[in-house]
Amino acid sequence: MPEISEGARALALRCEARVNELARRMSRDSFARLPGYDRLPDEMKDVEIAATVRHGVRLFLRRALTPEAGERGAMRLFRERAAQRAEEGMPLHLLLRSHALGMYVLWQALREVARPGDEAALVELADLLLEAQQGIVGAVAETYLDERSALETERRAQRRSLLRGLLDGTLSPARLAAAPFGIDGPCLVLAVGVDGAGVPAPVADPGEGDVAARRRLRRVQTALDHSFGVEVPALLDIGTEPGRAIVPGAPEPPEDLASRLSRAAGTTLRVAVVPAEGPEEVPEAARTAGEVLRVAAGCGLPPRLHRLDDVLLEYHLSRPGKSGRRIAALLDPVADRPELLDTLRAHLAHGQDRRTTAGALGLHPNTVDNRLARIAERTGIDLTSPRGTATALAALLLREAPEARLG
Repeated sequence: MPEISEGARALALRCEARVNELARRMSRDSFARLPGYDRLPDEMKDVEIAATVRHGVRLFLRRALTPEAGERGAMRLFRERAAQRAEEGMPLHLLLRSHALGMYVLWQALREVARPGDEAALVELADLLLEAQQGIVGAVAETYLDERSALETERRAQRRSLLRGLLDGTLSPARLAAAPFGIDGPCLVLAVGVDGAGVPAPVADPGEGDVAARRRLRRVQTALDHSFGVEVPALLDIGTEPGRAIVPGAPEPPEDLASRLSRAAGTTLRVAVVPAEGPEEVPEAARTAGEVLRVAAGCGLPPRLHRLDDVLLEYHLSRPGKSGRRIAALLDPVADRPELLDTLRAHLAHGQDRRTTAGALGLHPNTVDNRLARIAERTGIDLTSPRGTATALAALLLREAPEARLG
């Protein structure tokens, strides 16, 4: 810090007795011209803001009078107040304007007590004031933005927790009534997943970087909101399951919804939609939507917007239970041969056309025939009969059901 002249110190000393007067002038009169300041509580203006002003003026004068004293902890009060203002929702522009205006009022006070011959001292203190301003404004802005970011992160986490509880059926009626989703009547429940080999994957790949994943999810969320013209509460983040969303009001979804979301995600997505009459029906609708998505993928339907009626028979065949477990177990003899299961899945998905199946798998048609023969030999399922085909499809769907994967 440059040496302070005796003239500058003398000029600063004349202001020292006016600290309380300056604090009152700033917190009551000077700041009143700032837009929105008049709406602040009197207690905040008379106590907290006035105390911050006094601290700022004294800090400046101390730097001018005893620069060797150091400034350890000088910014603490500014940072504490900035965090408090952020939590209370004061606009950042109002907070920064009050600090800038406070510096200007202090400069005016220095000019008022200056005497002829103090011009050089005024310039010296102006330099010191401008230097102090950039440090204070920087600390205030940084702390305010950090606090707002932390508050927003906490708000998003709470919102996501409420949404997950609503979708899973674990949200209590009291918390459901207070949930900020605007869902108090009919709605649509969506399941969204990347088109995969029979089981839709999460919208974002856990292997991609955090920034790339967030950008992808943000684009999909924006496309969802624009498609329905409302803010759509959604859980689309990286995980092991497809994304889920709730559309308030149960509007008719656009038929090209899957295409819109696929363009936003940069990959092919499937979307399943199930209506719910109210928030109490959302958990069951969410489970159904996830199953519709899985069954549609397992049946080889082209990626698009799927409804329950599109896969009604297959959905029924995929219901777990005592008989379902026995059906799923029919494929146990080939469970250690994933290439046989993949061939069976592709064979059923492509209408049992051996050449189309071979093209999809990159195999010779004779290889497909040989694999299907081994499946029939090991399992006893006759894949040439309608009954055997239906049994094989049901077994595949049941093996891939969430209940089956959980054991």
